[in-house]
Amino acid sequence: MSDPSDETRAGLVGTDLPEDEEEEEVEEEGEEAEEPKATADELVAKALVETPPAPPRVRKIDFVSRRNWYFLLSLLIIIPGIYFMVARGFALGIDFAGGTEFTVQFPASVTQAQVESAVAAQNIDGSVISTGSGGYIIRSVALPPNQQKIVEDNLRSRLGDYTLVQVLEVGGTIAKETIELALLSVVLAAIAILVLLTFRFRNVPGGWRAGFQFGGSALAALLHDVFLLTGVFAILGKGFDLKIGEINSLFVTAVLTVVGFSVHDTIVVFDRIRENLRVSQRLSFEQVVNLSIMQTAARSIITSFTVVLVLVAILVSGGDTLKGFALALLIGIVSGTYSSIFNAAPLLVVWRRLQPLR
Repeated sequence: MSDPSDETRAGLVGTDLPEDEEEEEVEEEGEEAEEPKATADELVAKALVETPPAPPRVRKIDFVSRRNWYFLLSLLIIIPGIYFMVARGFALGIDFAGGTEFTVQFPASVTQAQVESAVAAQNIDGSVISTGSGGYIIRSVALPPNQQKIVEDNLRSRLGDYTLVQVLEVGGTIAKETIELALLSVVLAAIAILVLLTFRFRNVPGGWRAGFQFGGSALAALLHDVFLLTGVFAILGKGFDLKIGEINSLFVTAVLTVVGFSVHDTIVVFDRIRENLRVSQRLSFEQVVNLSIMQTAARSIITSFTVVLVLVAILVSGGDTLKGFALALLIGIVSGTYSSIFNAAPLLVVWRRLQPLR
């Protein structure tokens, strides 16, 4: 016979086992209930990591719709300049008009400002270029030998003894050749830019025709800057008879520099248009151009502003020779920034409307 206590003990054990199993089941159910919550958190974290950051907000300004006003402003500045260029010509410097050139060597203690003051007192319409270490090139209108001697003596009496290195007569023939070479350089640069940009943008929708539209618009902006710059100097030199408006070799250097800057600034805008045409196929061409202008305008303006600050400093504190050069660069860079944003890209829209591409 079995002991009752054993049965009781067995019964107790039998009754305890289901409770333990229930506890284990409850714990397992709790763990299973927690699993979906943890999985959801992981999914959210994963989504945050994989989601690309939102693009920066760009303030919406409709540049393209006001294009006629921009074109009108450019014409109001360029047309008077063209009139002065055609009717009255340019005030040519010694480099182009011909004249006398003195190369002198002063002691290091003599400053350029002192030399310029002494030259201005001669009434010879002269300019001074520093060659460093007390050396200067003094350019004036054509002077006969006796007048040259007077200028040399007056400089010696005002500034002390110096060494006269050489005296040259710059003829009009050399000046004419310089002008022709400068014009030829601008024309060749314009043709090369048109060909290069047509080839560069041939892969936009529309092929070579679209590439030619991009190149032609950039060329129009370039010519805008050249005509504006030369027109302003024609007005300053002939209209107001200012020496800073003279056309010399430094002015030609400034024009070629402006040509390069203008094209570079325009290409920045056009490159953004090309990229946006690839990724923004739902937008119209005009909307893509406007978006591209908004995305690049701040960059172009800030970059140009930093250069303008330096040029203003040179214009205020530089010598007479550098002032004309700094003014030419200042006008050209401001014009180049304006034309790349407000002329080149809107002109591209006008061209596309007149000659739609299929």
